[in-house]
Amino acid sequence: QVQLHESGGGLVQAGGSLRLSCAASGRTSSRHAMGWFRQAPGKEREFVAATSWNGGIVQYTDSVKGRFTISRDNALNTVYLQMNSLKPEDTGVYYCAARALVVSVARYDYNYWGQGTQVTVSS
Repeated sequence: QVQLHESGGGLVQAGGSLRLSCAASGRTSSRHAMGWFRQAPGKEREFVAATSWNGGIVQYTDSVKGRFTISRDNALNTVYLQMNSLKPEDTGVYYCAARALVVSVARYDYNYWGQGTQVTVSS
């Protein structure tokens, strides 16, 4: 089992920045692909960004390209999501997720999930 714990959410004004962290524990493996998803009220959980186990492959949903950056530090078993130029439509609960090896944008491909951290962007 892998446990994931997100932190770093909060309330920020439009145009501001936040950095989310996701710490992995338990039977961690650096060869997990890691993803970030978000869920706004009344909407389905959607893909935001993902990174391969070594950071060599990264993917972003179109709406965050150029604003968000996903990175990881395998020595610390932690993945990050740097979010800049935040917009009100970025508001939601942000979840990190892990799956073996291969990057995926599909939430059903991920085996392990954190509890989420709330991000609220005010206009």
